Amino acid sequence: MLKEFREFAMRGNVIDLAVGIIIGAAFTTVVNSLVNDIIMPPIGYIMNGIDFSNFFLVLKGDDYASLQAAKDAGAVTINYGQFINAVINFLIVAFAVFILVKQVNRFRKQEAAAPAAPPAPTTSEKLLTEIRDLLRQR
Repeated sequence: MLKEFREFAMRGNVIDLAVGIIIGAAFTTVVNSLVNDIIMPPIGYIMNGIDFSNFFLVLKGDDYASLQAAKDAGAVTINYGQFINAVINFLIVAFAVFILVKQVNRFRKQEAAAPAAPPAPTTSEKLLTEIRDLLRQR
């Protein structure tokens, strides 16, 4: 059973999947930073300093100045601002994956369209060519 597991784990697809998950986790961190630190501040500035991540609706409890204050007080909230950030994150990741897949497909089409070099002659073909050339010389 251990041998079978080792063979399974060392297959190319499993290793590719593991690399994809690791890269995906790192990419998620970068996209979250891009959205929260680069994209959302200018949008908030344009909208007179509104911070999307601080948009929430209190279902149970008093009114609170911020989402953190509501959480600290134990209020029940719907955090639709954080949902907006998550949707923007998703759209950015989806667009980046779309661009990546589009480029990979473009390179594959170029490889398929490029004429392949003729295969090198085999040893027997080389010998037959030499024999033919010697017969012509006679």
